[in-house]
Amino acid sequence: MALFNNNFRSKWSLYTRNGLIITFLILFALATIFPIYFMVISSFGDPVEAGAMSYSIFPTKISFESYKFFFDFSPHSYDWLLNSLIVATVTMVSNVFFATLAGYAFAKIDFKGRNVLFALLLGSMMIPYQVTQVPLYILIVNIFDLQNTYTALIAPSLVTVYNIFLVKQFMSSIPKEILEAAKIEGCSQPKLFGYIILPLSKTVMAVMAILTFMESWNTFFWPFLVTNTMDMQTIQVGLKNFRFANTTYFAPMMAGATISAVPMFILFFSLQKYFLEGVTVGAVKG
Repeated sequence: MALFNNNFRSKWSLYTRNGLIITFLILFALATIFPIYFMVISSFGDPVEAGAMSYSIFPTKISFESYKFFFDFSPHSYDWLLNSLIVATVTMVSNVFFATLAGYAFAKIDFKGRNVLFALLLGSMMIPYQVTQVPLYILIVNIFDLQNTYTALIAPSLVTVYNIFLVKQFMSSIPKEILEAAKIEGCSQPKLFGYIILPLSKTVMAVMAILTFMESWNTFFWPFLVTNTMDMQTIQVGLKNFRFANTTYFAPMMAGATISAVPMFILFFSLQKYFLEGVTVGAVKG
C-alpha cells in the first residue's frame, strides 16, 4: 500500500509539473500571438479616424476597405513595398557574400594580426546601435551627400559583424584535414573556397540570409533618418504617413502593417527548418 501511494504521489507530481509547464507555454504563446492577431482583425475595420474606431478583440465586421484605402491613400504605396524589397534583397545578398568571405578568412586562413582584427570587430559589437547613428548620419548625408538614395539605405548594412562572427564560428568547426587534403591535391584557394567550403556552409548561409532579410525589412529608424520624400521610403517608414497631428487612420495603418508582415510569414513557414537550425549553428567549438 505504501509503495502504491509513493508511485501515485510521484506520478501526480510529474503530471502536475508537466501541466504547469504546458499551461505556461500556452499562455506565453497566446501573449506572443495576440498583437499579431489584433493587427490582422483591426485591418478589416472601416477606414475611419482613430477616434471613430470601435476596438474589439473579436471582429464585428469583415471589410477590405482599409486595404483599398491603404493603396489609394498615396501613389507611393507600391513604392514603399518595392523599396523595402530592393533594400532587403541587396542587403541580404551582400551580407551572404562578404560575411562568408570574411568568416572563411578568419576561420581558415592564418594571416598576421588575425586575432587582433577579429577582437576589434567583436569589440565593435559592444557599441550600442544608437551611438553610431549620429556619426554615420553625418558621414552619409553631410559628407557624401547621399540622402534619399538607395546607397544611403543599403551601404551601412552591406555586411555586419554579427554575420561575420556567425560564419567564422561555423567554419571553425570544419575539419582542417579536409582542407589539407585538398591542398595536397593541388587545389588553389579560390577552388578550395568554391568547391569545398561553400557546399559545406549552405546551412549557415541560409540562416544568415533569412535573418538578414528579416532585419533589413523590419528596420525603421535608419530609413526614417535618411529619406525625406515619400517615394524613397520603405514600408515601415511609409506607415507613419497614416498618423497626423490630430488623428490617425488606424485600420489602414494596420492593413499596411499586415501587408508588410506577409513576406515574413511566408519566409518563416517555408524555411522553418533553417530557423530551427539557426538556434545551434556556430555553437560547435572548432
